[in-house]
Amino acid sequence: MIPSLGPRRLLRQLAILALPALLGGCNLVVLSPAGDVAQRQAHLVMISTGLMLLIILPVMALTVLFAWRYRAANRDAQYEPEWSHSTGLELVIWSAPLVIIICLGALAWAGTHLLDPYRPLARIGPDRPVVAAVEPLEVNVVALDWKWLFILPEYGVASVNELAAPVDRPIRFRITSTAVMNSFFIPALAGQIYAMPGMETTLHGVINRPGTYEGFSANYSGAGFSGMRFRFHGLAGPEFDAWIAQARQADATLGRTEFLALQRPSENVPVRHFSTVDPALFDAIVNKCVEPGRMCLRDMMSIDERGGLGVAGIDAVRRSGRDRDTLAGRTTTMVTAICSIPATPAQRPVPAPIAQARLTGAGLRPQAGPYSRPLVASQLPPRPES
Repeated sequence: MIPSLGPRRLLRQLAILALPALLGGCNLVVLSPAGDVAQRQAHLVMISTGLMLLIILPVMALTVLFAWRYRAANRDAQYEPEWSHSTGLELVIWSAPLVIIICLGALAWAGTHLLDPYRPLARIGPDRPVVAAVEPLEVNVVALDWKWLFILPEYGVASVNELAAPVDRPIRFRITSTAVMNSFFIPALAGQIYAMPGMETTLHGVINRPGTYEGFSANYSGAGFSGMRFRFHGLAGPEFDAWIAQARQADATLGRTEFLALQRPSENVPVRHFSTVDPALFDAIVNKCVEPGRMCLRDMMSIDERGGLGVAGIDAVRRSGRDRDTLAGRTTTMVTAICSIPATPAQRPVPAPIAQARLTGAGLRPQAGPYSRPLVASQLPPRPES
């Protein structure tokens, strides 16, 4: 006859029996990746964890031992209220953590330099150096709201929410964003790195085993963040060539006009391919000048480096109502081209005198002050031309 179990005991035993089934669904991709860079990062995690456990496990064991030995019911425990110091105990308490900290510091310092995401790969696996004649596969990555765009300039194709790379070939990712900050992460390939608007970050990696792996954004970026997932395919040479051929058969092309439509916020976007891509598109995305008439960030920084344009540059700012801003009820400003059409000296108009008064903001009337005396035309700086 089977004895009856109470509800709590029955629930406890069922939970214990269900634990192996739950752990069986775990995917330890971070600790067992398919790429050499991610594998070396996993080794750092395991070695660091082992070093810390050298302190944590004895402390936990001694805590239980002391609590049991010096419990109130144990009358045989040695009672020494006047005890105050032990040189041997002090050496153990301080020397062991110090040695662990030194080892962790050396490990972190070496790993930080060897696994720097900006550092080109020197190997594709243990005892497998990179052949000098092999060029890394360049992949331009753009984080959109809420999807990923991948451009392969070597092959002139692009894809949305899908990426493929050949096995055992180094990969160089150039990463940026169009709106807010995201984090590009393929756990099986390499570590994560942030994608930021107006900036370009770099990540190097290699995939060593064929397969399909998950990639996603590891930084919350709004309502459609949960759908920012993509598939990364590690393919052998012929299979990768077939993937490129499939992308080249797509009817869609990706130029500046198509990109402006693509970057509009959308969620759970299916995989798309583009057979041709504007070669200058990624550079325009990084410099935030895809829209017609917008000045690129590199040009703005170049002007600022030479001292700026002062009052003359106010006219280069105009208001632009984009779709996203119009829906939000606001209007943004953008800097347009500041160069004028070249003209002959006889046709070049004489600029009107500008009052050199203290300005309180772009487009605001100047306030009277000690420097409000206007300059004559001959004293004005020359008008920039292109």
